[in-house]
Amino acid sequence: MRRHMLSFATMLAFAAAGGVHATGSHSHHLSCSFNSDYDVQVEASGIAFTRSSGTPSKIFMHEGVLQVDGRNVSVSAADAARLRDYEEQVRELVPAVTAIARDGVEIGYSALTTMVATLSENGDERTRLLGELREQHNEAMQHIEGTLAHGIWKAGDADDLFDHHLQKTVADLVSNVTADVVKDALSGDSTRLAALQARTDALDATLDKAVNAPADKLGQRAEALCPHFSQLEQLQQQFQFRLPNGERLQLISQDMDRSDKASQYAQR
Repeated sequence: MRRHMLSFATMLAFAAAGGVHATGSHSHHLSCSFNSDYDVQVEASGIAFTRSSGTPSKIFMHEGVLQVDGRNVSVSAADAARLRDYEEQVRELVPAVTAIARDGVEIGYSALTTMVATLSENGDERTRLLGELREQHNEAMQHIEGTLAHGIWKAGDADDLFDHHLQKTVADLVSNVTADVVKDALSGDSTRLAALQARTDALDATLDKAVNAPADKLGQRAEALCPHFSQLEQLQQQFQFRLPNGERLQLISQDMDRSDKASQYAQR
């Protein structure tokens, strides 16, 4: 299963900010996308890249030393220097990715909370949704602190966790607001409909100021990571050693289709 590494770094930043903007136009598309078959564990003793299927299944590197599936691989002095550079760059990326994920959670759940508090007219439903959001917010932050903050990168579980939460919350909110609109329309109470329209207009202005600007800045930070991932890919191409099966070491690769589509979108 190919996992989008940089997409994970920014998914939290834009899933909520873009997903909740059913009434807005905020969106951000990165100009690059990188894949990996490997989970990553960064520790003081070295960096381990592991996967459940495929060969090799485990790569370990530290201070120019390389192990493949538990066996040392002989490398030249030049490749040892490249391996040290590779390890250093991965270590530098971890805190940057973690910070983006944390800020993305704050922006996303702040936007959802504002939407629920503004649009949900039913007091009981509003209280229920806000309570669920607080729990989901805490769970999201705990997930980040238990993985990225400890140098652990795993993709699929985070996608499932946040996508499910966001979709459920937005669906519940849309359902509640739609029910209120239908009820107000059937009642013929123009005052209530006008009040709902006023809340919607106010929400647009609030989100534009409180969400779009921070999310755009976060997008710029994520975009700044693209060259770092490109450098990792370039280092892989420069390795002179080969794996036991004769192949070149490739821990990440650029998804050209996704990158091209993002570039085309950005040019519109």
